[in-house]
Amino acid sequence: MTQPPNPNETVPGHDSPLDPHEAAAMLDQATQQARRRFQPNPPLLNVFRAFVVLAAFGSLWLSVRGQHPYTGPSGWAIAVAYVLVAVVIGWSASALKRSGAGVTGPAQRARNIGIGVLLVGWILVYVFQAALYKAGAPHDIVYGLYPATAPFFIVGLAGAANSAGREDWPTTATTLAVAVVAAVAAFGGPIDCWLIMGIGLCLAMLGNAAFTVWQQRRSVVRA
Repeated sequence: MTQPPNPNETVPGHDSPLDPHEAAAMLDQATQQARRRFQPNPPLLNVFRAFVVLAAFGSLWLSVRGQHPYTGPSGWAIAVAYVLVAVVIGWSASALKRSGAGVTGPAQRARNIGIGVLLVGWILVYVFQAALYKAGAPHDIVYGLYPATAPFFIVGLAGAANSAGREDWPTTATTLAVAVVAAVAAFGGPIDCWLIMGIGLCLAMLGNAAFTVWQQRRSVVRA
């Protein structure tokens, strides 16, 4: 008489069934590895950004320090800032493209729309600066307080709202910190606001990088 199969017996030629806890652990580990690989803001990039903004804003501050009356940053400082920003944009674009590899459909469209809105907002900030100049606003506003703080205050708040909608809390905290730094820096006046912005942005990006590293190590330990 044929005996019924034993459910606990391993069938020859087949592997034993995978434990659900092991499967969940493997899935979590694979997810964390994918996030590290396709991270649009890897820690090293944020550290690089931190020191770039410190150098850029530091050079702008040095060029306006002691100006009386205030006339705005010197040409050499603006050139240094643009070169540094171009390098950051190049690296950031590469990281962003890599993080979006394989992402299609509604997620990709939502991501592109979010990036597009932020870019439009950034451009409109400087359009408004031109309106201030045309209206005859003083140089300490047009070439000082406004360009040093307004773009980061407005786009920082927009970025925080966008990140919160996607439940990306580390990015939300960082972009919100940027907006807070800009609001505080405005009280430093047209000269010191450049230095305050440089230090504040540097600390915000270093904080984001440190949190990302901590999060990655924690996920490895849990796996």
